[in-house]
Amino acid sequence: MRFEIFSLRLEPALYIKSFAGSEIILNFKILKKSGSTRARVCELETAHGSFMTPVFMPVGTLATIKALSPEEIEGAGARIILANTYHLYLRPGHRIVEKLGGLHHFMHWERPILTDSGGFQVYSLAKLRKITEKGVTFQSHIDGSSHFIGPEEAIRIQKSLGSDIIMAFDECVSYPADYEYVLDSIRLTSLWASRCLEERRGNNQNLFGIVQGGMYSDLRERSAKELVEMGFDGYALGGLSVGEDADTRLRVIKDTTSFLPEEKPVYLMGVGKPEDILEAVILGVDMFDCVMPTRNARNGTLFTRAGRLVIKNARYIDDERPIDDGCDCYTCSNYSRAYLRHLYMANELLVYRLNSIHNIHYYNRFMDDIRNAINADRLEEFRDEFYRQREVENQTVE
Repeated sequence: MRFEIFSLRLEPALYIKSFAGSEIILNFKILKKSGSTRARVCELETAHGSFMTPVFMPVGTLATIKALSPEEIEGAGARIILANTYHLYLRPGHRIVEKLGGLHHFMHWERPILTDSGGFQVYSLAKLRKITEKGVTFQSHIDGSSHFIGPEEAIRIQKSLGSDIIMAFDECVSYPADYEYVLDSIRLTSLWASRCLEERRGNNQNLFGIVQGGMYSDLRERSAKELVEMGFDGYALGGLSVGEDADTRLRVIKDTTSFLPEEKPVYLMGVGKPEDILEAVILGVDMFDCVMPTRNARNGTLFTRAGRLVIKNARYIDDERPIDDGCDCYTCSNYSRAYLRHLYMANELLVYRLNSIHNIHYYNRFMDDIRNAINADRLEEFRDEFYRQREVENQTVE
């Protein structure tokens, strides 16, 4: 693979295009840089359209955002979603998806899709696993059947799925983890990354490498430099949100992003609290995903500008207000807190849909606000206002 970078003298825009053979597979353009932080507004174009960053990707693990149709997802502001290689490999099977026209056609979503390689799921869900240089042999969390995924298999599966952005196969380590184990893990991750690049040859999907290294700054630096030397279309920060405290996570993000090329997108995997997203944007992260908005929605927890609202609380039994007075989503435009509480307490399925619409809309509006603040050179003021509006963590909205 060779890389060509050119600016067309359109400052402050910076373009990068990657080539596999003669096919352009990525167009990443920096539109605005923050004057006082590492934050930036960018546009990333794929075969299925473009999206602006910083961006949040709702998680559709099994080719669906739980409880929502593609039209509702798009209506809530999402422009790219995530699906998971491990889960779709096990059920219904990547060959079935390929036979039925690929993931976009299969799930009726014609905008960009990113697929995770399955490395984290093998780490977190597999009942038993054996790791070698070839890959990972594991037992399915569904029925205990034995399977093998290595870097070549991970790329082939994602090729069958037909996603726009695919991820290299990596080893995610637990927290805490011994230094020597993490050292061997990044060696394995780099080995697998190079094999993923080789397997991707001739395929026009964008391939991101995943930086590992646990919570050790020197190992994060080593992993990042090794992957950058290989030349990926983008870079992800893996192995976070696995039990570490917020300060440690921010330190690792800051340490790692400083070794990644400015002209490539940076993706922080699995981190989804609004405050964590905001702090990571300040450190130069462009892309995020997490199950938090939809999982919380199904559990009756709703996101608002003032913090989290737990809809089952008795104080909402006759509350005529919407979830958030400043929200214009479908749910807030049509339904009261009292009605949503009634649905939730009665176990009515509609509440999962309405809560999920709101939470995904909240996240996308939050990302819009962050981009607007960067464009206006007032991100630090936005950060201060964000925290002023919110209550102490884990308190509920009155």
